[in-house]
Amino acid sequence: MLLWASLLVLAPVSGQIAAPKPVISLHPPWTVVFKGETVTLTCHVPHLRAAEYITWHLSYFGKDLLHKTPGNTLKVHDSGRFRCQTKDSPPSDSVRLIFSSDWLILQAPHTVFEGDTLVLRCQVKGRQKLITVKYSWNGKVISVSNQGQDLLIPQASLNNSGHYQCIGFLERDHYVYKSSTRIIKIQELFPYPKLQVTPSQPTEGSSVNLSCQTQLPLERSDTLLYFTFFRDRGVMLSDWSRSPELQITTIWREDSGSYWCTAATAIPSIQKHSLPLQVHVQGVPVSGVLLETQPQGGQALAGEPLVLVCSVAEGTGDIAFSWHREDTGEHVGRKQQRSQRAELEIPAVGGSHMGRYYCTADNGHGLARSGALNVTVTGTPGNRSGLIAAGATGGLLSILLLAVALWMYHQHQRKSGGRFLENTTRSTPTIGPGEAPHSGCPALVELQQLYGNGYLEEENLAYSEIRIIQLGQEEAASTSRTSLENKHTSVIYSAVKTQLPEDSAGEVRSQDEDAIENYENVQFA
Repeated sequence: MLLWASLLVLAPVSGQIAAPKPVISLHPPWTVVFKGETVTLTCHVPHLRAAEYITWHLSYFGKDLLHKTPGNTLKVHDSGRFRCQTKDSPPSDSVRLIFSSDWLILQAPHTVFEGDTLVLRCQVKGRQKLITVKYSWNGKVISVSNQGQDLLIPQASLNNSGHYQCIGFLERDHYVYKSSTRIIKIQELFPYPKLQVTPSQPTEGSSVNLSCQTQLPLERSDTLLYFTFFRDRGVMLSDWSRSPELQITTIWREDSGSYWCTAATAIPSIQKHSLPLQVHVQGVPVSGVLLETQPQGGQALAGEPLVLVCSVAEGTGDIAFSWHREDTGEHVGRKQQRSQRAELEIPAVGGSHMGRYYCTADNGHGLARSGALNVTVTGTPGNRSGLIAAGATGGLLSILLLAVALWMYHQHQRKSGGRFLENTTRSTPTIGPGEAPHSGCPALVELQQLYGNGYLEEENLAYSEIRIIQLGQEEAASTSRTSLENKHTSVIYSAVKTQLPEDSAGEVRSQDEDAIENYENVQFA
């Protein structure tokens, strides 16, 4: 059984990296053999140079001797304690060998770790055959075999440590032989882990590193360990992992509690838990409370929304924000959230919302207050929509009045007996120097009337129409009458009428009748 380390951990010594400690293995693996036999010791050193000598420390009968070998092996024939080292390494752990002259010996490996299979062999001098073998542990018989086989204890634990002895019956004379009692100690594969928390007193919102610290022995440094972490009542914080580290990116006050970790091997399964460690997460009190508004400066337009923004420069965890009026003592609103900023919206402000406001913040470590902010409200509710409605109504009334005036003018011309081949009358709103059309009136209106008595061909016909011309504000201020000819117009009324003939008596109708019924509509094909 070969016990050696393929990977050793370096440790800092006096500011330098020290060489790893060597490990001795035995072949055969037994620490008790018969006199006259040979045991080969091998000194395992990582990165051993071929030309490098190994120094052996030998302890015989109370005397210490040194012996150097060009290689890393040493053949031993006498009882004693043995250690090895290189020029740059510390000495290895000692190995004790016993060369016995007894008839019956109990053989066991030099080192047995928990999880290993413990092999015990009852051996007779001269390799004679045993017909019956009994093994005892702490004075109790634990195994009886008629085949003289070895005793195997799979997955040995620390509880298997104790005093072992074997009893053998020789086939030739049925004589009973007893071995010397051997003390066998099962060694820990790794000690119980210790949980380390960094920092030991974290603050809310910060990160925390958990480290599950344990160490494998040099002889088993190639064993794979797996780790996991727990919190109160067995809440698993991570899956099994090869990493002994766990980072909690953000920790909060409610994460305070008892933490522990577990280290385990895969095959065989050996699990060990650390002692629980209390972690108290500290909160940062709120400070630097500030009240702001959107729009800024506390100036709001009546009917528009106003947002009160309360923020803190420092403070962790859940923060309770409250808004108040200083002048009336009224509590306006409250919000609690895990944020350093909160907003309270007033959907439509009015005159009753004017006053001095302030806010407070509290995360359980003390309440802090902001300074007072004066909120003013300008304008009246619905002012903007009222202006638009008034402008539109005024524009429609202007069109109606101009249409009535045109009709009256047309009737006046007919009563006066005037006849025109073509007469055009335009009416546009009067705009003073430097003035622009009212913002509520989107169009400038032009009314045009055309009529005639048709002296050339159809002297009894008259034609009338009303047009609307759309102009912008700048165009209305700068456009001349001539340029209006080229603007886009919309005809909203047109008619062609013919004059009725005189009655059979040869009398012309009265002026009142003429003004009303002297013309009739002409139907167009």
